[in-house]
Amino acid sequence: MASESTGGVDGRITLGFVNGGTSEFHTCLQESVRRTARNYSVELHTANSRQDAETDAANIDDLIARHVDALIVQTVDVDVLKGDIAKAKAAGVPIFLTSVTPEDTSDILGAVVVDLTEVGRLDAEWIEKDAADRQVTVGVNAGAPGAASDVLVDAFLKRLPDNARVVANEPGMYDPGKAGTVAEGIVRAHPGLDYAFVANEEMAFAARKAFDAAGAKDIRIVTVNGTDEALAALKDGRFAATVSNSAADTGELAVENAVSLLRGETAEKVDKTRVRLVTKDNADTAPLYCPVDDY
Repeated sequence: MASESTGGVDGRITLGFVNGGTSEFHTCLQESVRRTARNYSVELHTANSRQDAETDAANIDDLIARHVDALIVQTVDVDVLKGDIAKAKAAGVPIFLTSVTPEDTSDILGAVVVDLTEVGRLDAEWIEKDAADRQVTVGVNAGAPGAASDVLVDAFLKRLPDNARVVANEPGMYDPGKAGTVAEGIVRAHPGLDYAFVANEEMAFAARKAFDAAGAKDIRIVTVNGTDEALAALKDGRFAATVSNSAADTGELAVENAVSLLRGETAEKVDKTRVRLVTKDNADTAPLYCPVDDY
């Protein structure tokens, strides 16, 4: 639904951006935010929380103290998000969210979200179709507990068919090294594993390497993002499916909509980044995840 901000900010807008981590998603998101802010002549201050909730809170405090007009936040922990929103509101600094949003949006400026429920559902439905009526096993290599990964994984698990049994569900923390270790443990405990759901493609490459080293080349990996490297992996069989969602689109929409709402113009209060299931068959037509000039 389109929303219109009350009042408006006169003159040059200053935004703060608190990024949650350093994965390819986070890096591309930040570069897109920077590029779009520059195009809109917006002054931008950035901070990275590196998947640590305490650092996240400190970064938000710091940017509030800089008297920015609004904060764009890629949160680390949704459990503390309510407090962050209340703190920023009390300081007169509205929060604009990326990736997640609370049920009650009255206290935020706006949000741009990837429909993580849809992403998880699409990957699970691909497994349902590929497995047909066979009894299969699935291992989950999740991201970091407490934020977007929980929504993604929960949606995936709820949509899996009854003939797909989940035998492991462990956090890879959006870290390839950790994800590889998790994958090693899963395949050691479940050598006949059929499918692995991995919460992003950087971790999925590490999982693929671990599975192959263990002689488990037949494990089919489904994952998330749609990077150029992942599209190549779909074509050569390292991955079976992914769900594309452009981090560049998310960053661009976040700045555009935040600026519009701050200026009292009409914009979507909660906007969505498009998502799409990608396999070997349609990899050539997948949208760009992060255009080269963003780096």
